[in-house]
Amino acid sequence: MKKNIILFISIALFLSIGSILGDKVKSTLKFYPEGDNNGRPFSEAVKVGNMLVLSGNIGIDPITGKLAPGGIKGESKQVMENIKKTLEKYGSSLDHVFKCTVMLADIKEWADFNKVYVQYFPKKKPARSAFGSSGLAMNCRVEVECWAVIK
Repeated sequence: MKKNIILFISIALFLSIGSILGDKVKSTLKFYPEGDNNGRPFSEAVKVGNMLVLSGNIGIDPITGKLAPGGIKGESKQVMENIKKTLEKYGSSLDHVFKCTVMLADIKEWADFNKVYVQYFPKKKPARSAFGSSGLAMNCRVEVECWAVIK
């Protein structure tokens, strides 16, 4: 009987805290850009409290709208430049990135990606995950998503 009462109280407390925190998180959510995001089914970034979560970026040249030339190295440089600009646009920077996820069309290109990546994080390296994929948007070689703290 005591175990059931303790379990019931624990569940009630958990649900109460979840409800309180859920409302707090909901009140701090902000989706960027505000509006229809040009018909894309995702937000470029989402602010949660003092954190910024960026959707996956690929190496599209913002001027031409095409993938950067140069294969994995060219696309890696462009994707990191795109991430840098997006972070700055929403109040953060590469210095405030704490997590990246890297998706590669071919995991054998990991070393070539890293040669570019380390130039953007010369001192503090964010936590990172990576995996090979059977296909990425626009037949790109690499996609990167990041989480950062807002300054």
